Amino acid sequence: MTKKAQAAVIERTDDPFVIQDITLDAPRPDEVIVRMVATGICATDAHVRQQSIPAPLPAILGHEGAGVVERVGSAVTHVKAGDHVVLSFHACGQCKPCLSSHAAYCDKVWEANFAGARLDGSTGIRREGPDRLHAHFFGQSSFATYALAHQRNTIKVPSDIPLEILGPLGCGMQTGAGAILKALKVPVGATVAIFGVGAVGLAAIMAARIADAMTVIAIDVNAGRLELAGELGATHVINAASNKNIAAAIRQIEPRGIEFVLDTSGRASNLDAGIAALAPMGHFGFVAFNDHSGAVVDASRLTLGQTLQGIIQGDAVPALMIPELIGLYRSGRFPFDRLITFYDFADINQAFEDVAAGRVIKAVLRFKPSAE
Repeated sequence: MTKKAQAAVIERTDDPFVIQDITLDAPRPDEVIVRMVATGICATDAHVRQQSIPAPLPAILGHEGAGVVERVGSAVTHVKAGDHVVLSFHACGQCKPCLSSHAAYCDKVWEANFAGARLDGSTGIRREGPDRLHAHFFGQSSFATYALAHQRNTIKVPSDIPLEILGPLGCGMQTGAGAILKALKVPVGATVAIFGVGAVGLAAIMAARIADAMTVIAIDVNAGRLELAGELGATHVINAASNKNIAAAIRQIEPRGIEFVLDTSGRASNLDAGIAALAPMGHFGFVAFNDHSGAVVDASRLTLGQTLQGIIQGDAVPALMIPELIGLYRSGRFPFDRLITFYDFADINQAFEDVAAGRVIKAVLRFKPSAE
């Protein structure tokens, strides 16, 4: 039986989102239909809208969904109707990275998350008209009142935590926290510098505090966000707007250099500064560089045993990481709700505008309760 819904559709590059009627097919045996309660807005959604990530349009984006299971396919056993769930990234589940608990680096990561279709090329979501509507974005397309997800990226969560805050755990918060705790494996007493204190960077700062790092330096141009970074765990802050030699400023704090650097900004200048600030055998992780960033490094600058590491989704296993972050939130050690500003789903364009202007850190769209 099909399911009627509404979705925010982007037709062409940089177009506004338009709310349209859509139809979801009945779930396949390994799929789940989720009634959306809320969904976060992530930089990746904006990049696809701008086509700096060239995923096919027209499309339904959204990949930080949280909601209530409406219906499950015949092979789904880990969730049932009525369960609260968070939706995360998708993967094939069969390749070597997937089978070794590194699904963020799935051999089919592009097809699973950005191709606008299921892995077999089909689409289970449509609208009136002859043109194809691309969906299944990150295996969910959560900018809609209902999402057709896969059992692999549907994560059951406790029902006593407000669902409206949980969606960002599926991508942004998982990426920042996972980068520190899983990918870089920051140990107790380490020194850490984090470039960019948006949602991902602030999640990383909170995670560095959880890891009991000795020094946590936040670098950004936004004084208000740097102040918040200090409240969330940064031991030092550097305002890059007024300090043009970031590497020197870092070495004034840690003369031998920093053991772990994480860049969340995607700015080539931060790659240069971060490597200049690395200690011998230091590690530089990044989550946002792309082929338009111009971020290039001379390999000779890494001869003292330093490493440069690309990180996707914090190298996390969502079924493990999301419950872990919820546990840390319960204990007061990961107060990610402080980063959230709520918007009605109908105000999606305003939310994107506010995020782009830096007026909010993490915008979350809330859906009105279903009338059914």
